[in-house]
Amino acid sequence: MTPAQLSRTVVHVVRSAVEAGELTVPDDALAPLIAEAGGADGGARRGIVRVPPWPGCGDFASHVALRLAAASGQAPRDVAEVLRRRLAEQPGIERVEVAGPGFVNITVAAGAHAGLVREVLAQGAAYGRGDVLVGTRLRLRYQDGPRTALFAEVIARLATACGGEVDALPSAGGAVSLAVTPTPTTSGAETTTETVVLSVREPGSALDQLVESLGWGGARWALLSAAAHDVPRCDPGEVLAQRESNPLFRVRYAHARVRALLRNGRDLGIEPDADGSVTDAATDTGDDSAARARWALLALLADYPRVVEAAARRHAPDRLARELMAVADAFFRFHDDCAPLPRGEEKPSAAHRARLATAEAAGTVLANGLNLLGISAPAHL
Repeated sequence: MTPAQLSRTVVHVVRSAVEAGELTVPDDALAPLIAEAGGADGGARRGIVRVPPWPGCGDFASHVALRLAAASGQAPRDVAEVLRRRLAEQPGIERVEVAGPGFVNITVAAGAHAGLVREVLAQGAAYGRGDVLVGTRLRLRYQDGPRTALFAEVIARLATACGGEVDALPSAGGAVSLAVTPTPTTSGAETTTETVVLSVREPGSALDQLVESLGWGGARWALLSAAAHDVPRCDPGEVLAQRESNPLFRVRYAHARVRALLRNGRDLGIEPDADGSVTDAATDTGDDSAARARWALLALLADYPRVVEAAARRHAPDRLARELMAVADAFFRFHDDCAPLPRGEEKPSAAHRARLATAEAAGTVLANGLNLLGISAPAHL
């Protein structure tokens, strides 16, 4: 089950509860929720469901009960309890719990994870791209400076990936200026223009000097992975180090490792198959390390489109870089605890095919994110 599918399920349950008289929600309060679920991403990026920031809160969490409480005239936990009962009856959902002031924590059935992996693999290079910025135009102006110009370029890439349009204007003194034209409202109101000034700290070296010492990919990573207000670390001894403590090496090595697994799998006659997830999950018991490693990776893959949108809206390529580091770390834990290929005398199984599909999905996200940053994703390293 993907975040978009689960978001639509949550909204379906809300509408069913309203129709059954269990909830009283005015049309003007329900309409925005229905519109969000009807979008290309099913409302997943707008917060109908989100991946919890810490373990032990289910696979997904929804704050819809908090959104609807005031309009319904009921306490948030009472609204959440209505949703809990109905969600627990939906296919693909294993457990639903109410937490805190009215959060609904949802654990999906083991086989439902296959839907996420299938979606990533089916979309391929398009996974993470969307239409949330359709109707938005960015007008970029920026001062001379290697890092500022690079930030402007990648912000344009991110905005375009989210459906926005970008006009590049001649260089002008001052920081990058982004004129944002919001999507027209359904009421026909005139659009307004919001100007955002992006202040970027320069490294003190020309781009050609950085490329000469770090290489093209290394220079881009060094300049983009640090927040705009931070001074980037451009020491070749750090950026080019072939060791796990180097984030760029770890991200690129994770992608190369995925490609090697796929090559080795083909040699063994093992092809990725997301539908083997049920069999694979059956081999895990309780909260063992294998189950936790699998879910941690799947949660990051599910959250990737939202991170791309956040990086585009907040003009922060470093957010995407941090996501790639997290995916790489989660992939290596998954690789160690849930071997994608048989070990020793072990025979190939449906579990291996499912794990190989999950690994391929991780490689897809890593490649897509690196591509947005303008960095190559190597098949060999």
